[in-house]
Amino acid sequence: MSSCPQRAASLISLTKPFTQKTLKNLRQLLDATEGYPTYQHPRNAAVLIPFCNVNNEPSILFELRAKALRSHSGEVSFPGGRVDESDASFTQAALRETDEELGLKPSAIEVLGHIGPPEFEMRGKMRVWPIIGFVHGSMFDPNLDEDAVLPSLDMDAVRSQASRDEVGTAFHLPLSSLISPARLKPTLFRAGKPYWSIDVTDIVQKYVDVELDPNSGSVDEVGPGVGGKVEVWGLTGWYLSMLMKRLRVYE
Repeated sequence: MSSCPQRAASLISLTKPFTQKTLKNLRQLLDATEGYPTYQHPRNAAVLIPFCNVNNEPSILFELRAKALRSHSGEVSFPGGRVDESDASFTQAALRETDEELGLKPSAIEVLGHIGPPEFEMRGKMRVWPIIGFVHGSMFDPNLDEDAVLPSLDMDAVRSQASRDEVGTAFHLPLSSLISPARLKPTLFRAGKPYWSIDVTDIVQKYVDVELDPNSGSVDEVGPGVGGKVEVWGLTGWYLSMLMKRLRVYE
């Protein structure tokens, strides 16, 4: 891999805020179904990759997992978790977990589609299904013109309502940051498949104190990042890169 992504003919604007027309186009580019209508509990988990507008800027929403969690504490992730027996689908599981972790109700989230194939989490015990959605701001009007800018998400409100037991903080990453050479680093997913990890140390430090260990990242996918950084990496980074390839942001 080169030191920065080779831009293809991107199918999505990285600077113009999302509109209903944008969401319609995204649905056409993503898988419409989950692929597997049945699953075996408890061998599956689901995550939501949440697009959103923040300050009229197209973005993706992330969370930093709370330090007290037993697994993946202090790491950047998408909202999500284990599929429960009561969940009718992977999508329902991702929406339920997003509500529990970030206080974002399913009614505020417009599901756009899916990507795959799903990967197993690091320990190989659960297959993780990525669901793509858009989080509407509180003032969303379904009768908006399709070219009208969709209302922005109030990130201060999201941070204040997030579960303190599960979430250290929530933050957004503007889509334009996904091609910033200063943030990107070529990485291998599980020592085999290339993808881009993204340095978000400076963003996370605005909202929470982070203990930076210069020796972190010696074990693949363990810890917040490599060399004392907080990164979008591991399975989260892999899914983000996979989505950006689908949208031709990355080749």
